[in-house]
Amino acid sequence: MDKIVTTTIHSFNIETVNIYDTEKGQIAYSTDKGLIGLTGRGGMGYQAALEGKHSSRLLSREPALFGTWFMDFAEEAKLRTFIPFKAEPPYSYIGILGVFELVQDLTREYESIVKFKYLIFGVSLTIMFLIFLALLLVVRKAEITLRKRAQEQRLLENQLDHAERLAALGQMVASVSHEIKNPLGIIRSTAELLSQKTSSDESQSKLSTIILEESGRLNDIVTEFLDFARPQDPRFQACHLEDIIQRNLAFLESELDKKNIAVANSSLDAKSFPVEADSDQLYRAFLNIFINAIQSIKYGGKINIEVNEERSLYRVEIADTGEGISPEHLSKAFNPFFTTKDRGSGLGLSIVRKIIEAHKGKVWIESREGVGTSVMVELPKRQERGESLTEGMPDFQSTMKT
Repeated sequence: MDKIVTTTIHSFNIETVNIYDTEKGQIAYSTDKGLIGLTGRGGMGYQAALEGKHSSRLLSREPALFGTWFMDFAEEAKLRTFIPFKAEPPYSYIGILGVFELVQDLTREYESIVKFKYLIFGVSLTIMFLIFLALLLVVRKAEITLRKRAQEQRLLENQLDHAERLAALGQMVASVSHEIKNPLGIIRSTAELLSQKTSSDESQSKLSTIILEESGRLNDIVTEFLDFARPQDPRFQACHLEDIIQRNLAFLESELDKKNIAVANSSLDAKSFPVEADSDQLYRAFLNIFINAIQSIKYGGKINIEVNEERSLYRVEIADTGEGISPEHLSKAFNPFFTTKDRGSGLGLSIVRKIIEAHKGKVWIESREGVGTSVMVELPKRQERGESLTEGMPDFQSTMKT
């Protein structure tokens, strides 16, 4: 009997086999010889088997540290099964002949299941953590995008408000300048006639000269006002950037000599820079830049002109060794009517920006007080309909050198 049972249970990790005698309620056979003859060990499982029912129960022994609250940490796991031995037909009327009790050691299998469960728990926790990080990054990116769009919206609102105020100011300036220009022309013509009379005395001649000079200065200011208030649309045509700059230098040659200012423009002689632009407007823009550079140099200095070709645009840098611009004034340099000069309208750089932007370009200033100022101008080589060649470039008008 032992040999048959041992051979049968060999590969099933069955630790104990008990066979109960149902008439006496005691163990008639057991692989554990010490249990033979004992009674009252079956419990509820044995009673269920007497009724013809199979029953199984998991037995486990936990470490003392954890107790029964942490069954997953059981040191030992066994499966106790009761199987009724029924008589086969035609002897079914006899009922239950005996009860088998099998105790199977499932510790290794149980440990594998527990390890697999914790592996799934760990993987799930890791995936949840990664999903949390991904959501956190998405939310963070969304916050940055929303903040950026809010800043862009505020900037556009400020630009729109600024444009509306400038439009109203331009209308007022245009009407006032127009009313001043006509009588101013009459005053100048009258002063010219008085100065040409041979019978006029010396004092009258001096007064006529003063009137001519001051009316000419006033006429220049009124002209600047009109240019600012009613800018003309550029008439694009093929021209050369170096020719426009050379015309400016030829016109200002006497002023440069008077203040002993040297001009370095080697890049203009080395290469030709064809561009599609309004040459008259560009001449006016560069003239204002050069005049500011000359005025910033007290006596003896240098103006350096560099023209570089970058893909579809030209970058012109006009740097002077003048007094420079303070940081608080640098941010206001392009504001209309802002000037640090005793005499001036403060519209020169505003007109420069209008002209350059009308050419779909950009202009900004880099300056260090006491060192000098560089005016940077970017101009596209060709004008393309409905597309700005300067999109994606840094949106700034003035930057301090460090």
